[in-house]
Amino acid sequence: MALITPTDAPLSSAHTATVGLAGAESNVAAQVAANGYRAVWASRLGDDPLGTRVLSELEARGVEAWAERDSDAPTGVMFKDPGAESSDVYYYRRGSAASRMAGGFLSTAQLAGVRIVHTTGITPALSASCAEMTGQLFADARAAGALVSFDVNDRRALWSLDEAASALAHYANAADLTFVGRDEAERLWGTATAEDIRRHLPDCAVLIVKDGDVGATAFVGAEAPVFVPAPTVEVVEPVGAGDAFASGFLTATLQDLPYAERLSAGHAAAARVLVVPHDLPPLR
Repeated sequence: MALITPTDAPLSSAHTATVGLAGAESNVAAQVAANGYRAVWASRLGDDPLGTRVLSELEARGVEAWAERDSDAPTGVMFKDPGAESSDVYYYRRGSAASRMAGGFLSTAQLAGVRIVHTTGITPALSASCAEMTGQLFADARAAGALVSFDVNDRRALWSLDEAASALAHYANAADLTFVGRDEAERLWGTATAEDIRRHLPDCAVLIVKDGDVGATAFVGAEAPVFVPAPTVEVVEPVGAGDAFASGFLTATLQDLPYAERLSAGHAAAARVLVVPHDLPPLR
């Protein structure tokens, strides 16, 4: 999506704003690319100026885009009211070009040689065709030899709690690597602790439970869980920190680092985003 962020006042009274890039998967791709790895973002965009802006931002950040342009549907837009305690965000993406993705959007042939395919629980919530696409993507990614990474990323505005709880548990349990916040898991499934979440998602090979400023825990098969505390950070704006964490962890996964170091890399990436009022660190 395009991201509109006011710079001089709250959204309701602002006169100036910045235009940038937003979206969980694109946030992850941009930060993996910033770490020196080839990253590809695949989606659909409107054939409009905001779609062009998204592509130019991705290019500037070193991300390769596999994007279809749609002349009949717009690029989604996100407006943000930043705040350290809470951030209000407003999404305008119903009927967007991205919501028209369907099964087979990425083929096994396209995914040949890809090491990790990452998506989130936002994508299947956009439409029935996006849910179909996500399910097929899991199968096609594995057929291509890729690791399937999934971030639960529950968005309450997109679907009912019952729908989300069932669908997100299915995807999270089916992935090779799943990221989930302890608080969102409790909201979805009533799981109060990291261990409760692991019992709820027993089939995921690697489960990462993030607990805000407390720390993060990795559950790897039947091994003892690994916990790494979060560093102390003076938060400017929290939105995007979860995507940053995933980018750091995935980069360390590409380097085959021990799980404690992967968690530390996730924390470090999240900290860089928490101290700026944007979803991504500024371009250097």
